Amino acid sequence: MNEKFYQLPYEKQQKIIDAGYRIFSQNSYEKSPMKEIADAAGISKSLLFHYFHNKQELYLFLWEEAARITTDYLTIYQCYEASDLFVMMERGMKAKWKIMEEYPHMATFAIKAFYEKNEEISTAVQNSYRKHFDQKAKEALKKLDPADFIEGLDLQMMKREMHLASEGYLWEMLQLKKLNTAQMEKDFHKLLQFWKHVYSRKEDVQ
Repeated sequence: MNEKFYQLPYEKQQKIIDAGYRIFSQNSYEKSPMKEIADAAGISKSLLFHYFHNKQELYLFLWEEAARITTDYLTIYQCYEASDLFVMMERGMKAKWKIMEEYPHMATFAIKAFYEKNEEISTAVQNSYRKHFDQKAKEALKKLDPADFIEGLDLQMMKREMHLASEGYLWEMLQLKKLNTAQMEKDFHKLLQFWKHVYSRKEDVQ
């Protein structure tokens, strides 16, 4: 990326970033023209290419920015500090709800980027995801006590199932015209209770 992008005033940087998230969140990578992003940012296409050499560079920059912000929020909500998986999941979802409120286009972009079909983009995004999140998730899993769960349960498989269900629910909510975080919290609390009932060995689950 051209270092001149970082020399822009913060407000102009944000206009370009916001425009990128908005256009890429509405279409696939292949169907998101740089001209549309430039128009949305209020600059010329040639100037956008001055800051980012090509569309792939811009897209991956936006992904890394989204990963950084997500990591910051997960840290603020102390997601990975919990030793209880269900507490960890609840904190993680609360962090993501806050992100969805403050950065709705970024949230949609991040989910779409994770499932992007363009091979080069997909490889880069998956490698980045492993760097930012996989190791922390593995470290969190090590904190779990198998005795807290039903006998013989594959904890890795359980966590993957919960993760996919959570991401699917977030994607569904992002399709709505207006987010209802109160309803989302209520829905997810029910889902957590279901998981606890199915997977937990504890008798005092509320």
